Amino acid sequence: MVNYFANELALTPTQRAVRDEVREVCSRFDDAYWREYDAEGEYPYEFVDALAAEGWLGVLLPEAYGGKGYGTEEAVAMMHEIAASGAGFSGAQSVHAAIYNSAPLVKYGSDDLKEELLPRVADGDAWIQCFSLTEPEAGSDSTAMTTEAVRDRDEYVVNGEKLWTSRIDVSDYLVLAARTTPRDEVEKKTQGVSLFLVDIERGVEEGSILLEEIEKTVSGVVSSFRVTYDDLRIPAENLIGEEGRGFYHVLDGLNEERLVIAAEAVGLGELALEKGVAYAGDREVFGRPVGQNQGVQHPLAAAFARVQAAKQFTFDAATHTGDEDRKAVGAWANTAKYLAAEAAFDAADAAVQAHGGRGVAREYDVERYFREARLTRLVPITQELALNYLGENVLELPRSY
Repeated sequence: MVNYFANELALTPTQRAVRDEVREVCSRFDDAYWREYDAEGEYPYEFVDALAAEGWLGVLLPEAYGGKGYGTEEAVAMMHEIAASGAGFSGAQSVHAAIYNSAPLVKYGSDDLKEELLPRVADGDAWIQCFSLTEPEAGSDSTAMTTEAVRDRDEYVVNGEKLWTSRIDVSDYLVLAARTTPRDEVEKKTQGVSLFLVDIERGVEEGSILLEEIEKTVSGVVSSFRVTYDDLRIPAENLIGEEGRGFYHVLDGLNEERLVIAAEAVGLGELALEKGVAYAGDREVFGRPVGQNQGVQHPLAAAFARVQAAKQFTFDAATHTGDEDRKAVGAWANTAKYLAAEAAFDAADAAVQAHGGRGVAREYDVERYFREARLTRLVPITQELALNYLGENVLELPRSY
């Protein structure tokens, strides 16, 4: 497949360097590696360790703490390359959280906490792979969380339940969101939430962190859990930022993270198209390649156009993350996320259809891409929530929720 637009994307010299270096690491892990790990539901330690050894888990960490000191533009290039390499969306997600869960620490953590932990994160010696936010009853309405953290002298005592807490089984620390002030006692529902750094091993050993794995059919390399916090004691110095301001601390990096998710979705879309086009050109039925038939050719071509449009928009959007107008940044981020997820799904669907019955066979990989592409329409927010943001903040229509 010839991509006439590949060299037209206006990457900066730094983005190109990031892409090339990450591509070299990814080249060590072929399709069979990802196919096997997805089927077995195993975390890809070798892949993550390889990236960590080259310092890529610290891509966003300041150089003062041993990180690379890059920003969103470079992170977009990095994560797009990982997904497009064959790792797909789930492969990218195996390291995504390791990169972004440190962001609140960088901005709001105490000097002691940062100096103690961030150099270890940059070196890959300590993993913060887990963010414990979603709750069974709250869902997308994070402010409705009921998990509480009550101050007890020099500690906080946490009780509650979280859902879809991923990678807790492979992480050293997690970032926990809990209410330090009940929702009915604050003026705005976004107030009263605080962030904490939690030592996972200590909590599990003490019996205050209880895990129940969730069986799921997508992203086999990343495990997700229902987590119960039962009188979990957290040292007060592990509070991240200001008590009661945790929700705002999370919002600060939310748009940038959505752009990186969009880049991962675009990479997945390109990967699916590559496989679909190759098969359509090689597979012969009734004496000719199936790709000669417009019924197969046109869906692939249309998906290609959508993926290229989403890619261009996503990389352009990454240049706007420094804008002072946060609603404007949100508009770029939510548009990119929406377009990329839709394009990835169309690409994966066309690739499966081009394979015919073989499209659901593991050995051809596209069935995994399809499952992952469907997931991109749900995480980190649903497509409907992205549209809600655009409807309210760009189209200036009445708030719908």
